[in-house]
Amino acid sequence: MRHIVKSFKFAADGIKEAFQSEKNMKVHSLLMVLAIALGIVLKLSSVEWAILTITIGLVLISEFINTSLEQIVDLVSPEKQEKAKIAKDVAAAGVLVSAIVAVLIGALLFLPKFF
Repeated sequence: MRHIVKSFKFAADGIKEAFQSEKNMKVHSLLMVLAIALGIVLKLSSVEWAILTITIGLVLISEFINTSLEQIVDLVSPEKQEKAKIAKDVAAAGVLVSAIVAVLIGALLFLPKFF
C-alpha cells in the first residue's frame, strides 16, 4: 500500500512541477477549464464528454512528456547540440499537433450547438 501512495505522491509532484515551470501548461489548463465550463453550459452528451475528456488528456499527456523530455535533454546535454535541439523540437511538435487536434475536436463538439 505504501508503494501505491508513494507513486501517487511522485505523480502529484510531477504535475505540480509541470504547472509551476511550464507556461504552456498553464495555458492548456485554462483552455481545459473553459472547455469543461462550456460543456456544462451546453449540456454535452455522455459520448461528447468522453470525447472531450480523452482530448484534454491527450493534450496534458503530450505536455507532460514534452516537459520531461526537455528536462532529460538539458540534464544529459547542457551545452547546445543540434541533436538535443531536434529532440526538443520534435517533442514540442507533438504538443502542437495534440493542441491542433484538440481545437478541431472542440470545434466539432461545440460549434454545432450554436447553429
